[in-house]
Amino acid sequence: MSVLLFGVSHRSAPVSVLEQLSTDESDQAKIVEELLRSSLVTEAMVLATCNRVEVYAVVEAFHGGLSVVGQVLAEHSGMSLQDLTKYAYVRYAEAAVEHLFAVASGLDSMVVGEQQVLGQVRRSYAAAEANHAVGRTLHELSQRALSVGKRVHSETGIDAAGASVVSVALEMASRRLDGLDGRTAVVIGAGSMGALSAAHLVRAGIGRIHVVNRSLPRAERLVANLREQGVDAHAFPFDHLPPVLTDADVVVSSTGAVRPVVSLADVHRGLAHGQEPKQLVICDLGMPRDVDPAVAGLPGVHVIDMERIQREPAARTAAADAEAARAIVAAEVASYLAGQRVAEVTPTVTALRQRAADVVEAELLRLDNRLPGLDAAHRDEVARTVRRVVDKLLHAPTVRVKQLAGAPGGDSYAEALRELFELDPQAVDAVAGGELPLPAGGSAPSLGADLDKTE
Repeated sequence: MSVLLFGVSHRSAPVSVLEQLSTDESDQAKIVEELLRSSLVTEAMVLATCNRVEVYAVVEAFHGGLSVVGQVLAEHSGMSLQDLTKYAYVRYAEAAVEHLFAVASGLDSMVVGEQQVLGQVRRSYAAAEANHAVGRTLHELSQRALSVGKRVHSETGIDAAGASVVSVALEMASRRLDGLDGRTAVVIGAGSMGALSAAHLVRAGIGRIHVVNRSLPRAERLVANLREQGVDAHAFPFDHLPPVLTDADVVVSSTGAVRPVVSLADVHRGLAHGQEPKQLVICDLGMPRDVDPAVAGLPGVHVIDMERIQREPAARTAAADAEAARAIVAAEVASYLAGQRVAEVTPTVTALRQRAADVVEAELLRLDNRLPGLDAAHRDEVARTVRRVVDKLLHAPTVRVKQLAGAPGGDSYAEALRELFELDPQAVDAVAGGELPLPAGGSAPSLGADLDKTE
């Protein structure tokens, strides 16, 4: 069984699709319950934020599991499976692990390095556990993801990466406009990056802020927060963008949309209604870009995009922190997967030890039948000698197979061990399930207890 990820996020879908997929705790519980009704899904967890909906499921088979997860999410959203898959991304096994670790570390967020997602992963795990939808696989994966996220935040400066991008962009805008004090700004997007941009504009002394967002209530919430700080702020829906641009000096766009939301026509119409020619600086913080590249060709318009921002020394520091975070994630993924492969081979090693113990006990019983007069002291010495010989013979293959299992493709060595020693697959499965069979005679064997120790 492996982990399957089926997700839709700000990187793959427009806001309208994310809104259709939005879930609360009740919805998430229903999704998990429906998934577990399938014999192909044994564990499930839903990670839902304002910018993503992801299902992590432990499945018996990739294609069957994918079909089940996709259908359940499609029914929940009211979309057809065909339409949903246009915006979805799928990760399986190692790729699913890497993605969750990156998400928990803030590397996949709109504001790179934000810590809020770490708490969201924790709550998603707790909810799935409360719904009895978490087994060993998702428990270990979720706990390791939380650990990785904490390590990234403690060992790198990624917490400030998103803020660095905004501050660098506004510093470039300030140089272009000879200061931002008292000027008018337009913030496009009322999400976490938009709120961060607004906060930086306030600190820069901006005179007025217009917030433009697809969801007007969300824009109004950000505006209400700004007004509490004494800022002259106003909220507008997206179709009001051209007139809002009329008196703007600087624009900061960070919607997380999958295609440009600021068109050449929007900016042209906005500038056409102005009283006199002026300079307009547009900071495009979208990844992918929010602003049509043709906008940069308009007279008086200066576009600062992520490519330009990343050439600034301060932004390169933030990029270095993000790169350090990615290196930690990569190392943690490799370590986690190696541990999982070793864990998977353990039942085979245990079954081999059990098989050896059964053989020894059977031979000692035969010895008892052939030499009924053998005194207890001699019998015990023979038993110790036989067990010691078997221990020595099994020591190298069992230790080595665990070492080899930690490398990619290591499961093949466990399979070879099963074939060479003719281990019963059902016995291996029983060990994996915690059902260790007892040898003939009814008592647990001591053979093999120290097979991993050097002598």
